[in-house]
Amino acid sequence: MLKRLDRIRFRGQRRDEFLDLAESPNTSDTECADEALAKPRLSIREPEELREAGPGSFSAALQDDSRTDLNEVKGHLEIALLEKHFLQEELRKLKEESNVDAMRQELEKERLRRIELEQKVNDALRARPVGRGRSNKQKDTLSDIFLKWLYDRFGVYIEDFRFQPEESTVEPEEPLSGKRLTENMRRLKRGFKPVTNFMRNLSALSSWYSVYTSAIAFIFYMYAAWHGWTIPMLLFLAILRLSLNYLISRGWRIQWSIVPEVSEPVEPPKEDLTVSEKFQLVLDVAQKAQNLFGRMANILEKIKNLFMWVQPELTQKLYVGLWVAFISSCLLPYKLLGFIMAIYAGIKFFIIGFIFKSCPKLRQRFDTPYVIWTNLPTDLQLKERNSAAMSRRVTVGNRGSLSAAAPLGGGRDEDGGRFYSTKRGAFHEVFNLPESERPLTVCENGWRCCLINRDKKTPSDYIRNGVLYVTENYLCFESSSSRSGSTKRNKVIKLLDIQEIQKYKVLSVLPGSGMGISIATPSTLKPMVFGAMMHRDEAFDAIFSQYNKILGGAAAASPET
Repeated sequence: MLKRLDRIRFRGQRRDEFLDLAESPNTSDTECADEALAKPRLSIREPEELREAGPGSFSAALQDDSRTDLNEVKGHLEIALLEKHFLQEELRKLKEESNVDAMRQELEKERLRRIELEQKVNDALRARPVGRGRSNKQKDTLSDIFLKWLYDRFGVYIEDFRFQPEESTVEPEEPLSGKRLTENMRRLKRGFKPVTNFMRNLSALSSWYSVYTSAIAFIFYMYAAWHGWTIPMLLFLAILRLSLNYLISRGWRIQWSIVPEVSEPVEPPKEDLTVSEKFQLVLDVAQKAQNLFGRMANILEKIKNLFMWVQPELTQKLYVGLWVAFISSCLLPYKLLGFIMAIYAGIKFFIIGFIFKSCPKLRQRFDTPYVIWTNLPTDLQLKERNSAAMSRRVTVGNRGSLSAAAPLGGGRDEDGGRFYSTKRGAFHEVFNLPESERPLTVCENGWRCCLINRDKKTPSDYIRNGVLYVTENYLCFESSSSRSGSTKRNKVIKLLDIQEIQKYKVLSVLPGSGMGISIATPSTLKPMVFGAMMHRDEAFDAIFSQYNKILGGAAAASPET
């Protein structure tokens, strides 16, 4: 009986160990071995306890035996159910990956097509006449051989004309990297170098930088245009340039340029950069990319506005010129029309262009393409004009109420009537100031910085990027956050309320080596810091001088009162 009880206990221990291993797959082998070694040690004392219990515990041991067997069966069932569930999941994943349904549909289509072809072949064989001679079989054999040869010879080309849906390939996106961004900008510069050199040589040829070279080119071009050889001449020059490029690729040193090329010093790439140097490098590359994209956007917007009649007086000139060209192409013979165009292009490039470049006033008055292009507005300029026009209407409507509070024409310069505005509208409307308040001359475009308000606990209000302005009586900060549609996130500080102003350094990894300005006011517990300023000393001098000027005026006015 004791041996049977020991066997029952040993089975229960093995079931528990198995369940523990199934329920915790992340446990290591050493842990399982330790548990397996620990449990048999505990089971040595159990027979002694049963001996002490005596024969009265025999019936209880039998009940425990039946319960242990049931628990063991239950554990095996649970493990079987888990294995079934895992196998079903793997089967489902395999079905999704292999796309069995689509393959079945394709196989069914191919099977139906094969049945149709077999039926057609059988119908064709049945429709044949029974009596055929040897010559017909020989002809069929020769025709089959000819068709097979034809398919083997031209079947590849025939397969190329099979219509198939175009496969869309998605290029993998590279992760953002400062080193990769810098390398791409250098590659772009190297790629544009031949184009820029060609344009620079053309400009030097038109400006008569080298008199002898320009004179020879002008005589050669006019002679070719007079005899109607303009297009052959251009093709010959292209072939000559391609031949020179071939010789250069073979190792020949051939360098010819009207303008001497200036070799730019190539900085060796640094392997170990500090955090501030990496940050400054990314900022420089981003600034170049911003300027490049801005110029491209200006060109595209000007072309769009030219064709959309945004400036009717400019588009009208293009409209009349196109009508003249259309009528001339209909009435004049093409040989005469090409002769006129070639002669005009040569005179325009070598003579008129040189005169216009030498005399800018003549160019501004008589160079029609230059006038059209320079006067075409971009979308950003149109937006600024619209906002300026709306602010003028508001100013005219409130002229009676503002005349008593401010002098006449307070919002503009006395000489040119210039209107000051920010990216979000008129300057005095953005900051809710009188129209007489405008940025000083030293900060018309403002200073880029970030406002660090150490009184705020939330990250969204702790630091804000924007532009800092200083007027005659106020210090204004315009937040550049996309969520700031109103003026709630902007900051206006009266210069008379400033208690202390001093230079401050936040972190060296920020732009401008982390230089900033600390300003203390009665409304803040801790001074506000305008950090990450590229021109910190210039901004500090302007603010400090205006602050002293305001304090001096207030001190001079107080004894008089």
